[in-house]
Amino acid sequence: MRRITMWLVATVAVVVLLFSYRTSTMGPAGPASAAEGGTAEGGTAPGIVSGSPGAAADPPGSGAGDTAPPTAPGTPGNTAKAGTDLVVNGTVVQTRWGPVQVQVHIISGRITDVTALQVPNGNRRDIEINSFAVPHLRSEVLTAQSADIDVVSGATVTSEGYLGSLQAALDSAHFKG
Repeated sequence: MRRITMWLVATVAVVVLLFSYRTSTMGPAGPASAAEGGTAEGGTAPGIVSGSPGAAADPPGSGAGDTAPPTAPGTPGNTAKAGTDLVVNGTVVQTRWGPVQVQVHIISGRITDVTALQVPNGNRRDIEINSFAVPHLRSEVLTAQSADIDVVSGATVTSEGYLGSLQAALDSAHFKG
């Protein structure tokens, strides 16, 4: 009788531990919150963040030519633009490893910079993969001047999220690359 009781208690303990264990495939804890840029649908609307006629002389990402504040998470972007200089946020793409969102800088009809606003970073492996994949994706986009590039081997899920967010930003900017 004592063995059966011990076996039953051990089995229940193992089952409880198995169901409470959080694996790396579960993504970030909980749904995306407004503070992380999420909406009830799980992403922000793409939109033009800022534009400035003097941005061509400023290095991309310096903020020196930005005139409009960034959009609030979960809201459509500002449509403030002057000339052909744009900074556009893509949608937040939910992947199985976590959210991915990019921001694209377009000056005089050319993609001059792509910044990853969100990438999966739930564990050390995510950080290692993305520290290689994100700069590689950026370089390929700047060379191709479009979202029509190959995914990075070993970072397929993040690459697909990156390209999905980028394409949404380019569509929002009516970019014809």
